[in-house]
Amino acid sequence: MNLNLRPAEECRYDALSLGEVMLRLDPGEGRIRTARAFRAWEGGGEYNVTRGLRRCFGLRTGVITAFADNEVGKLMEDLILQGGVDTSLIKWVKTDGIGRLCRNGLNFTERGYGIRGAVGCSDRANTAISQMGPEDFDFDYIFGKLGARWLHTGGIYAALSEKACDTVIAACKAAKKYGTIVSYDLNYRPSMWSAIGGLEKAQAVNKEVAKYVDVMIGNEEDFTACLGFEVEGNDKNLKKLDLAGYEKMINQVAKSYPNFKAVATTLRTVKTATVNDWTAICWADGKVHKAKDYNGLEILDRVGGGDSFASGLVYGLMTTEDAETAVNYGAAHGALAMTTPGDTSMASQKEVEAIMGGAGARVQR
Repeated sequence: MNLNLRPAEECRYDALSLGEVMLRLDPGEGRIRTARAFRAWEGGGEYNVTRGLRRCFGLRTGVITAFADNEVGKLMEDLILQGGVDTSLIKWVKTDGIGRLCRNGLNFTERGYGIRGAVGCSDRANTAISQMGPEDFDFDYIFGKLGARWLHTGGIYAALSEKACDTVIAACKAAKKYGTIVSYDLNYRPSMWSAIGGLEKAQAVNKEVAKYVDVMIGNEEDFTACLGFEVEGNDKNLKKLDLAGYEKMINQVAKSYPNFKAVATTLRTVKTATVNDWTAICWADGKVHKAKDYNGLEILDRVGGGDSFASGLVYGLMTTEDAETAVNYGAAHGALAMTTPGDTSMASQKEVEAIMGGAGARVQR
């Protein structure tokens, strides 16, 4: 495949993300409802991808977001800096000390164990980034003067508000104007879209965004809900497709959007909260490529596994332009990320490539 990436020497950034970053508060092995202490992390569906690209794969990345200018916002910045992601494009917004003007989002997350599934409880109303419109970011400066080879954004951010919808579309348009590759993770969350128009709004926005996307990421519910595709043989509850069904759908999606250079999805069978079967597929150049199977994958923290898949996929596409290699980078990176706590990856590129090559879990000394 030929992505026609911008030359690295012309761009300050290899990859940028656009989206909300929240403070994740983690009770560890316990429950949110009974916790007396929490561990703090940063996380966000879009940001996690560029964080992985920087920390695991060594690329030059930055985040486009906004924070309320207070101590929690400064904590968020410090956590992002520890991950090596550039913070110069963060917009700082004045707040009133109460949160009426704007605030920073919180995400309480418990991991789950065995028959008890993971639980997330977000507190994200009125966040600074949800109030930012296209006029609040100079996308011509970001993509034109500074330059970025890749932009990653997604449907979680788009669902935050009407302004977020407009900002996603404006960013994708500007990125394409300057030759930046755009990847987008549909990440459909019905509850998030409900306040701004529900399914009808989700489809209108995502169908518009899709016109500017090069690499589309989603599952069968994302493709049906956000892009309006029909799933043959499935009932209204969207039972999981088998591999042949996924391949059929992904081909249908790719055929409907000729601008897509790649379409990818993770395939997960949940046996318990701590044991999943895991793999992924990626369409490119008219062919579907499947990653190695990770059956019986033991999971410590599943949140962010899909984002780490996306960052591995993006890295593979950027460096090899080979879909089969890229989907294996993604599946391996996602699998490793779910063996450590927090939303973001703690894996190294060496570890990812060893897992791709069939390395086991023997002690390394």
